[in-house]
Amino acid sequence: MAFSADELRVLRRALAIALHPMPLSDEDVQDCLRLAGSVDEAAGEAGRLRAFLLADLARYRNALPGSATGYLELLQDALAAGYDPRPDDLAALRDLRGGRLAAALLERCQVLAERSVRARLAGRSAGLTAPGPRSRLLALPGGRAADREPDRPRTPAAPDRPQKPGDRPMPKPSEVFPPRRRPAPPPSEERAAG
Repeated sequence: MAFSADELRVLRRALAIALHPMPLSDEDVQDCLRLAGSVDEAAGEAGRLRAFLLADLARYRNALPGSATGYLELLQDALAAGYDPRPDDLAALRDLRGGRLAAALLERCQVLAERSVRARLAGRSAGLTAPGPRSRLLALPGGRAADREPDRPRTPAAPDRPQKPGDRPMPKPSEVFPPRRRPAPPPSEERAAG
């Protein structure tokens, strides 16, 4: 994914604001929202292109052995883009391994398939799940959300067990994280009409 110079400027400013929260002007908020929309659009387009290429690869695989040259080229492109070979790909390459390119691709796909299976098994044993789709950007710290009144923390529920004499009470969120004070807006200067 490539960014234009203007998008990089907005991205750099958004990252600086994420590190050092401050109020944003409406123009900055709109720039960030436009950039988020562009990134979402590019990600959606990349997903559509990937789905098209995978469907094309499946069509070529189903037309084997007559489409061997096109299938091997598409498979190389897909592997370069991060495609994990499927069992159908391994079976097709075993049938085509008489050629040098097919034999090399079979060896590469076997290594990638084994690595993918090991990663999935390691993720399952560690209780990890695949990340979900990226959610839309709804608010920026210091943006328009800063104009609203912050939500008041709820009163803590009564403890399930009685307090022992040596137990320390649970601190309130306001004791651990004191409220942040918003900086006062700079004094507005009226411009003389000229």
